[in-house]
This record gives sequence, C-alpha cells and structure tokens, in this order.
Amino acid sequence: MTALLLYCRPGFEKECLAEVVDAASHKGAFGWANLQPNSGFVLFETEQAEQVYPLLPKLVFTRDGWPVTERLTELDTQDRLTPIIAAIARLEKRNKAGFGNVSCEYAEGDEFHSTSRFASKFVNPLRQALRREGLLTKKERADLPALRLFFSDSSNVIIGVDSPNCRASWPMGVARLKFPAGAPSRSTLKLEEAFIHFLGSDWREQLADHHTAVDLGAAPGGWTWQLVNQKIYVHAVDNGSMDTQLMDTALVDHVQEDGFIWKPKKRVDWLVCDMVEKPAKVARLMYQWLHQQHAKAAIFNLKLPMKKRLHQWQEIKEELDNLIAEQHPSAIFQARHLYHDREEITVYLNLRNQNG
Repeated sequence: MTALLLYCRPGFEKECLAEVVDAASHKGAFGWANLQPNSGFVLFETEQAEQVYPLLPKLVFTRDGWPVTERLTELDTQDRLTPIIAAIARLEKRNKAGFGNVSCEYAEGDEFHSTSRFASKFVNPLRQALRREGLLTKKERADLPALRLFFSDSSNVIIGVDSPNCRASWPMGVARLKFPAGAPSRSTLKLEEAFIHFLGSDWREQLADHHTAVDLGAAPGGWTWQLVNQKIYVHAVDNGSMDTQLMDTALVDHVQEDGFIWKPKKRVDWLVCDMVEKPAKVARLMYQWLHQQHAKAAIFNLKLPMKKRLHQWQEIKEELDNLIAEQHPSAIFQARHLYHDREEITVYLNLRNQNG
C-alpha cells in the first residue's frame, strides 16, 4: 500500500486532504497530495496507508476511500484487460479470502464525464474475465474485500482492495436515491441519506417505534415529508408556508414561531434541523435540546463558511466533544459531508437518553 484514494464532493479537495493529514498525524503517519481542483478525489501518498485507512469512515469530508496497491499507465486501448488481470492476480496471492465484487470508478468532476461512460461499460467484461480466471466470486459477496479500480482516463488506472468494515454505504459515497413523488423539495433526499448513513439500511424499521418529531426551519417541508412518510407526527416550526398536501395528512402541526425559542410541551423522538444560520449557533441549540431532554436524538445540518469550512467544523466539534465527555460520555456524535449536501455537513447526535 503506497497511497489512499479518497472521494469527496468536487470543490472540497482541500478540506478532504487537510482532514486526512490531521487524522494521520495523530497516528504518527504522514503524506501529501497534488490536488486537482474540483475533481472530487484526492490521491493521498503515504507509506503508512495501512495505518491511515481504518480512520477514513470517521472523517467528515471523505465520502469513501481505499488503499492503492497497483498503478497501471498507458494501457493499450486494444487490450486493457490483460495487464489489469495480471495486476489483480498479483493482489490475489496476498488476499487469500478472495474478492467479492469489482467496481470501475471515476472522479465526479465535470471533466471526467467521458471517463464515467467508459468505466460503466468496462466493468462488465472485466467482471466476466475475473470470474473466468477464478479471481472473483461467482456471486457478489459484500462480506469479502472488493476490487476497486479508479480510471483517471481510459488509459490509466489505479487498483486497490477495500475492507468491508471501511466501505461506504454507496460506491464512491454517491447516494443514488430516487426523488419521491409528492415530496415538496429535493432537500428530502438529504434526510433520507442521513438516516441510511447514520442508522443503517434498516432505518425504517428503527423508526417504526418513533412517533413524534420537531423540524426546525421546516418550510416548505422536505424534511417533514420524510418523517410523515414514516407515520411520525411532526411539529413543523417555521414562519414560512408549508406544502398544502403535507398539511392535509393531519400529521403536521405548523408552528409559526422562532425556531431558536420555541420548545415542545413533551419530549419528542426526533429533532431535525436544516436552518440557514451560523453553524456554531445551530450546534449549540441542538445540544441544548437533547441535554434538556426536549428530544431523544437529532439530525441537523451545519452551513459552513466557504473559506473556513474545516476550521469552523473543528471548532464546533471540539466544543461538543468537551460537553459530551463531561456530561454524556456514552453519546453518539457523528458527522459526514453527504452526497446530497452542498456547502453544509450533516450531524447525528444521540445522548443515549442520559439525564442532563
């Protein structure tokens, strides 16, 4: 392992690199990268890739990543398969467990659109060839390491093997979610992705026993819709107008008050918030709600300033970490720059029903 390939949202390469460098340094590991702006990936060169790789799932600005073991350049356009199969055969000798899947990946940046079309077509013949050579299981197995191939273009490929424990919920961290009919805004996909990422694929089953929620900054109701769709009664707090069809469900109480002042009469199961406010102010409000037992758990977005994204998040994280360590040591506190996020990150906070 000589490097880590990291995926991020295009335009966030600096934050992705700075965060992994900081995390690696705490493990005594160091590395560097030549960034390609707006590409959506970072190739982090480090001799300690094996030590750094397990840290990736906890990073905020890395959507997905894996260790690099082979690099092939100037592939013959008439026969790309032969050198790729040979490289994978070398990897197979080191990985006795076998490979459960293979993916052909590409950067999300605009200039890589042609490469995405090539990679999408190339994966099927590659999969078939690997199975003929006995290098890939006959059926996909998520419990085994997967082969990951990253094409910067159709003639250059980086190859690696991931670990099921470090793998993102979606390939390259790109959440392919369908916009649901009837939802008032596309922001509903942010909350759906957040539930899947933080709670797991069985999130709907987990929410089956949850009955009440508060949505701060709810209008027009994208996040409220997601909760109502799970039969959860929502106090939608916003001075703006709510979607008419959403109000007709009789599962929404439209509260036209200040989201920083209003509180529910009884503790609710969920607090969600996508308000456009200073991120530190929102984070403190979320913590206070849970600490004072107005809600059991929260998912909220923090809108980060463009020039100080990582710095702002690190300050907020340090403040919440200190509060949690002192008052709620068993709490769950996670954050991720999700696929459907833009200039914000999404945070999941659960104080585990501890008394304040």
